[in-house]
Amino acid sequence: MVTCVPLIHTTMSWLRMQTSRKTIQLGYPLPSRCFTSSESSATSIARRTANFMPTIWDPDRIQSVRSDFKEEEYMSRTEALKKQFKALLRRTTEPIAPLELIDSIQRLGVGYHFEQDIKVALDTIYSNADIQQSWSDDLYATSLAFRLLRQHGYRMPSDVFCRFMDEKGSFKVSLIGDAKGMLSLYEACHLSVPGEDILDKAFTFTSKNLMDLTDRLEPSLSQKAQQALELPLHWRMLRLEARDYIQVYEKEKDMIPSLLEFAKLDFNSVQCTHQADLRRMSRWYNDMGFATKLPFARDRIVENCLWNIGYLFEPQFSRTREALIKVHCLITAIDDVYDVYGSLDELELFTEAVQRWDLNAMENLPDYMKICYLALYNTTNMISYDILKEKGWNITNYLKDMWAGLWKAD
Repeated sequence: MVTCVPLIHTTMSWLRMQTSRKTIQLGYPLPSRCFTSSESSATSIARRTANFMPTIWDPDRIQSVRSDFKEEEYMSRTEALKKQFKALLRRTTEPIAPLELIDSIQRLGVGYHFEQDIKVALDTIYSNADIQQSWSDDLYATSLAFRLLRQHGYRMPSDVFCRFMDEKGSFKVSLIGDAKGMLSLYEACHLSVPGEDILDKAFTFTSKNLMDLTDRLEPSLSQKAQQALELPLHWRMLRLEARDYIQVYEKEKDMIPSLLEFAKLDFNSVQCTHQADLRRMSRWYNDMGFATKLPFARDRIVENCLWNIGYLFEPQFSRTREALIKVHCLITAIDDVYDVYGSLDELELFTEAVQRWDLNAMENLPDYMKICYLALYNTTNMISYDILKEKGWNITNYLKDMWAGLWKAD
């Protein structure tokens, strides 16, 4: 039997989750100070400080993070469940059932396993007028179909909601009694484009009435409505939504037990990958010497890991995340050099060195800038090397020009 640990609501909670051994079971300001340096001239240079909060994450603690989840023990079960839902997506013939299944699969965070199957199912729904006609008077189904189809790039006109409006161009008052439908319409409104007056009216109508109704709805629907009003589904971070929805879905009356089991197994597996990414990136950051050689700069390696997981969480993109995390850490550290610590003369030297993109160019830099420059140079070349080796593309000049333009603008 598997049970859920407490729900993750915030960024800080997620970060603590990554440094916890738990799986889903089957500050203070720095004092003002002034740095001085004689590295670039005989005259001491007054240094500024932004009083950045120190990192709260201990590198040793990060390296000790290990999950209790044993992925290899559940691999065969995971594959069997995956095949089961691939088949279910293909053979579902009811008009609304495939929409609800796709929505649940996506919100549980396992949609990346079924991308092609979901596309086939949505193609069928989009091209079949009979299916669409079967729920044309159902606000819940129409809104759900609109959201899923538009989310996946299909051309869904907003005038499908005209049938729910009265002769005055307002949404029918009778819809207030359909709380589930209004919640579905409210979520659909957040995929509108400028100029869609119908969805603007729908947003005003649903948000006002949902706020009035939340206290009178049954607990499960009330919880969903309150969460949607606070943060609509389309705005949520996918990994946090998956962790949240696992617990919500577990209480649904029409919950599919095997889908819930698959979602929990997958969540634990993906979290193991993210924890391994975090350990590897923390080691890289410490090896770069930023924490000791650039004490004025922000140490935000854990936050950068979260930021990248926010838009690219899938385990197969681990190496892509690694490259992006390195880039963002370099930007954070060197940006603090430009904004806080470096003198104008030093910054001009650094900018010129980046434009030359030559190791000899760093000879005139102060020692702390040599650390920055060499880290930037080596990391960029290693990213380029990896891509050249795998794809045959030489992107060195593109990255070099990107860095030169960024620091020149800074």
